[in-house]
Amino acid sequence: MPRNSILPYVQSQPQPACVMVEVFRTNVKARRHARLLLARIHENFRNYRANFDLEDCDQILRVESQCEHIHPNGLIQLLQEAGFQAEVLPD
Repeated sequence: MPRNSILPYVQSQPQPACVMVEVFRTNVKARRHARLLLARIHENFRNYRANFDLEDCDQILRVESQCEHIHPNGLIQLLQEAGFQAEVLPD
């Protein structure tokens, strides 16, 4: 195989299919608080993608990670340190 054809081959490799998701009930109501918390989450947990659904009655925090275990206690503690509550929603 010519040297130049290695890069396209590497790029075409399939990505891991596993996605870990954890959903939390919170007491976050304001968008500005949600934005600040998301910044802290992404700063402290770089491999997590998170978002809030403040229109849901449980003010949902949804956290996703590619093939990495999500640490609910660390996220709950982060929210508590900012003055908020969070709990894992059962499946």
